[in-house]
Amino acid sequence: MNESVKLSFPTQLTRRGLMFVLSSPSGAGKTTISRLLMERDDNIKVSISATTRAKRQNEENGTHYHFVDDAAFQTMVDNKEFLEHATVFQHRYGTPRQPVDEALKNGMDVLFDIDWQGTRLIKEQAPQDVVSIFILPPSWSELEKRLQGRGMDSQDEISFRMSRAAAEISHYAEYDYVIINRDLEDATRRVQAILVAERMKRRRLVGLQKFISEELNPAS
Repeated sequence: MNESVKLSFPTQLTRRGLMFVLSSPSGAGKTTISRLLMERDDNIKVSISATTRAKRQNEENGTHYHFVDDAAFQTMVDNKEFLEHATVFQHRYGTPRQPVDEALKNGMDVLFDIDWQGTRLIKEQAPQDVVSIFILPPSWSELEKRLQGRGMDSQDEISFRMSRAAAEISHYAEYDYVIINRDLEDATRRVQAILVAERMKRRRLVGLQKFISEELNPAS
C-alpha cells in the first residue's frame, strides 16, 4: 500500500476534507508515520504550526514550523487566528486557522501532529471534521529504547520525556482510534486504512442527496 489512494466520485459529488490527528508520547512513532503518510498520499497536507521555540539546525521556517517570538504569538492568540494553542515542554504551539479552513472546503485533508491538549481543543471547535488516532508504543522499555536510539536528546531530556509519557498515554480514551506501533510499516498501513474509510463517511460527501434524487430516481 505504498501508492496514494485515489477516490473517484460522480461529477455531482465532492468531498469535504477532514482534520486527521496523530498523537503519541515522544518516541512512539507519530512523526515517522506522519512522514510516510505524506509521502504516500497526495490528498493530504500537513498543518504547519506556529511556535515560540528556537529553530533547530535542520529546520526551515514555513516548512517545519512558523517560528515566531512570544509577542507575535500572543497577537495571533488575541486576534483568534488559532484553531488551538497550548504550551508543551515550556514552549507555545498553535495551529493557524485560515489555511485549515481553506483546505477542508477544497476537499483536502489536513494532518495534525499535536498532543492531547490540542486534539481536545480542535474537537471542541470542529467535532464533525476531526478524526483522531493515538499511537502507543509496544512497551515502556521499548519507548525508552527508541528515545535513546534517536540520539537527539540529552539523558536529562530523555528522562523528562519519559516522565511525561505516562500522563500523555492516560488520554488515549479521548481518541477515535488507538494503534500499537509494534512494526512501523504495519502501523502506517493501519493509519492509511482509517483515513480511506473516514473519507467515505456519508456526512463528508457533498451533494449526495442531490445525486440520489436525480440519478437514482426510478421516476426519472
